[in-house]
Amino acid sequence: MGGQVLSEVSAVVPNDREAELVTSYRELIAGPLPDGLVRTELLRGADGAWRIQSLWRDKAALEAVRANPKLAAAPKLFRDVGAEPQLSVYQVTATQTGALMIS
Repeated sequence: MGGQVLSEVSAVVPNDREAELVTSYRELIAGPLPDGLVRTELLRGADGAWRIQSLWRDKAALEAVRANPKLAAAPKLFRDVGAEPQLSVYQVTATQTGALMIS
């Protein structure tokens, strides 16, 4: 099955390292992004739960990044702030994009 895939790297980050995570993520996305990356977002949940979700053009694009330790940035961001990352990969099977309203 082809098509887009979504990777999710998640971890619980110590409170005193959260600002460092956000800064590192912003610095990362300010530079050149890997081929095949459609979208990426840093998400904050409750109780120190954080995740980076990245939408990829296809599984091959994700696998190319994961095969190169210099490009596999999301797990490293979490490890650098003392958190152990967990990786999940999902095949996008249906999607809907709504209109963005800015007031």
